[in-house]
Amino acid sequence: MRQRQEKISLPTAIGFGLTDIMGGGAFTVIGAFMLFFYTTFAGLSAVQAASIIGIARIVDAFSSLVIGSLTDNFYKTKIGRKVGRRHFFLLIGSPLMLVYALLWVTGMGYWYYLFTYLAFEIIAASVLIPWETLPSEMTESFVERTKLSTARMVISALGTFLATFIPGRLIAYMGDDKAYPYFVNGLILAVVFAICIFISYKTTWERTPDEVVIEENSLGIWGTIKKEVKDYLSTLKIRGFRKHLAIYLLSFTGKDVHNTIFVFFTVYCLNISSATAANLLSLSIIGILITLVAGFLIVKIGPSRLLQIGYTLMLLMLGAYYIVYLEQPTNSIFILYVIALIYQVGRAILECTPRNVFPFIPDLDEIVTQKRREGIYAAVMTFTRKSTVAIATFFYWFNFR
Repeated sequence: MRQRQEKISLPTAIGFGLTDIMGGGAFTVIGAFMLFFYTTFAGLSAVQAASIIGIARIVDAFSSLVIGSLTDNFYKTKIGRKVGRRHFFLLIGSPLMLVYALLWVTGMGYWYYLFTYLAFEIIAASVLIPWETLPSEMTESFVERTKLSTARMVISALGTFLATFIPGRLIAYMGDDKAYPYFVNGLILAVVFAICIFISYKTTWERTPDEVVIEENSLGIWGTIKKEVKDYLSTLKIRGFRKHLAIYLLSFTGKDVHNTIFVFFTVYCLNISSATAANLLSLSIIGILITLVAGFLIVKIGPSRLLQIGYTLMLLMLGAYYIVYLEQPTNSIFILYVIALIYQVGRAILECTPRNVFPFIPDLDEIVTQKRREGIYAAVMTFTRKSTVAIATFFYWFNFR
């Protein structure tokens, strides 16, 4: 962990954003290929595969609430005061990223896949929740926070691209009908994730224990649980957060569902290979440029107008996919690339906007509570998102299998 600096330099912003290589990359691969891998190569039924994703995300959603409170209060521990209440989780999370490779091993049973997936979800949450609080910890400047958020989103777009481009190349090279490229991809990405998180640990900083109000806990176990529930529910008293949460949930849950069913839809309904499906998803590379443009536009036209543009593009392209399915044109591959490119433009706008807004929500909360509760807000967002994705996954597989 670095010493506090007055201004956020470009290397610092990049160092902070590198963790979203994991945030943007790991779950893009999981969303696009995990269920396909389970049902095609791991020998699981559609119901078993869906239950793994659903159960793991429900358990992880509740664990996220614990992590949020834990990281906010971690200065009460000796190791927290030494390493940092946020940075401790980055430090231990870095080597644990290697668990990601274990998700893609074939020939194992249902319980193996359930526990490995659950383990990775919890490890990822224990890294991402503290990490998401760092812009509010590192600076109070609107300009500096925007710099951090923009760097994060550009790098997230790069992570999303790599998470679809690399498996696409491996599948094309090693064979569309083999499981090995999925494991190789998982191993490569696991090492990359570990390195990126460690760089974020080394290049960022947080408030010191002297700058944080540390409350002594004398409530007992049940009193503490009651207080934590009250704290989480109190976030909904902030009107701006309620609106932000609604937009975030509807937007990202829809995006997650799209990623989950995209490979199945293109392979089984449009009759293209999984390598081509990965290539279509890899057009997310356009997100790097779009994120930079969106970072400029959010100041000029505001987040509301920007969201309208993103929603419009995505909804139109989803309709276009359906038309291609109905008509089956002879030049469908070219048309699919055009549709996928425009969809990725809308997706990049959609992802950029809420994440640029979030760092300022804890500032509103501090006016009301006189406390810094970034971890609680990050945990509530993670909990609600994972809960809605779990419900959506169950709904899709149990109704359309």
